[in-house]
Amino acid sequence: MNNASYQQTDLSQWRQVGEGGNGKTYENPSRPDVLLKVNKARLSGLETVQHEYDVSKAVEALGLPVPQVCEIVRVGDAYATISQRIKGKKSLSRICHDEPERTEEIARLFCQKSKEFFATPCNTGCFPSRKEQVLWAIDHADFVSKANRKIIRAFAETIQEKTTCVHGDFQPGNIIKSGESYYWIDLDRFAYGDPMFDIGHLFQICKVYAPMKQVQDIFHMTQEQFGRFWDAFAKEFTGKEDHSEFDRLSGKFACLDVIVRSYFVKPTFLEKMFFAVHVKKHVKEYYR
Repeated sequence: MNNASYQQTDLSQWRQVGEGGNGKTYENPSRPDVLLKVNKARLSGLETVQHEYDVSKAVEALGLPVPQVCEIVRVGDAYATISQRIKGKKSLSRICHDEPERTEEIARLFCQKSKEFFATPCNTGCFPSRKEQVLWAIDHADFVSKANRKIIRAFAETIQEKTTCVHGDFQPGNIIKSGESYYWIDLDRFAYGDPMFDIGHLFQICKVYAPMKQVQDIFHMTQEQFGRFWDAFAKEFTGKEDHSEFDRLSGKFACLDVIVRSYFVKPTFLEKMFFAVHVKKHVKEYYR
């Protein structure tokens, strides 16, 4: 399709109802059954939005519960998606915010839903290998020292290739509840591989990024809650009270999670500095 084939949407007719790390969502009283998602500027190009649309359709074909994506539209010079609106929905992270005493319960529920997710075979002909993405990112991570790249790559090469579904942005804000139904959202980094790639991302948020106010605002959770959430999740996932070994492995994958972000976005100089600090800390703490 050429640019003129996508319907122009007037954002003034929509009201913002949500915001995440990658963009904002809007509702329109005249279209109560859908939501408009507009990405941040650098993620609002047609190629990126088309990828999100195609991935959502392909994930839906796997049988995983996801909101149905309806169409791609234009909002000014940007591209956006219109998707099925899940009425009465609330993310698991929002439930933790509204009912903090349920944080451990919600973490165990998230673990249960994650195991169902990981039990779904992925279509390896349709989706990419997260391991291959990680290896590429390591080789191109100019914000990581040559010595540390060697250490990290040596670990990455030992990871067994699996056909498990990998969400890519695995955290309690990306699973929503409506009645007794649950839906996975924000699937643009979907791939296949070891589930630890996803768990490393969760570890990074709960144990590393949790002190940051911006992260607390996005997920509607306090640093203390993040710690409780991870502890309950790790115990439930491993079936052990002592999950220190699991934490160490998760920390190694969290390092890979930081690096693989450069595969998906072209990081700015400041972002590279931010990544570099965390990679250096992870190598020192989890790889030595």
